[in-house]
Amino acid sequence: MGDQPQDVVQPGLFPDDTVPDELVGYRVPTACETAGITYRQLDYWARTGLVAPSIRTATGSGSQRLYSFKDILVLKIVKRLLDAGISLQNIRIAVDHLRNRGVEDLAGITLFSDGTTVYECTSPEEVVDLLQGGQGVFGIAVSGAMRELTGAIASFPAERAESGSLTDHPEDELSFRRKTRMNRKTG
Repeated sequence: MGDQPQDVVQPGLFPDDTVPDELVGYRVPTACETAGITYRQLDYWARTGLVAPSIRTATGSGSQRLYSFKDILVLKIVKRLLDAGISLQNIRIAVDHLRNRGVEDLAGITLFSDGTTVYECTSPEEVVDLLQGGQGVFGIAVSGAMRELTGAIASFPAERAESGSLTDHPEDELSFRRKTRMNRKTG
């Protein structure tokens, strides 16, 4: 295995060899189906901030959340970790690390777990060290999940968000109203 620069996306990962546009998003049904999760899971994770839509949140009746490719990839990884029995608390820690990475960085990561803790490896040497130390029971190659997602999501419609629609509010309108009402009562 030769040294591969970590800032280059693995060749052939995306059909046209371009990283997905950060303003292109997918609606809730697409996010659920391609990540293999239920609407209830998606909604709960968005409301609790585990994996919130980074392109557009629901801002009122009839508005649609838009999830980026990276959001859906993280949803897919969370689902796999849950299926492996990892606690939501430990998944939150792992997601915090993933959230701060770009799509290119994620392609070079393999996640391992011993059933409790989640470990991140970015080189073959780290994988070997982890396995020799006995920590790794199962692994998730993020590039493999990314390749699966790229193939699955290609048949679904995407939307381009207006540049002003990016949001820092990962909650839906109802949660926002509750929080506002509670702040008024306590303030």
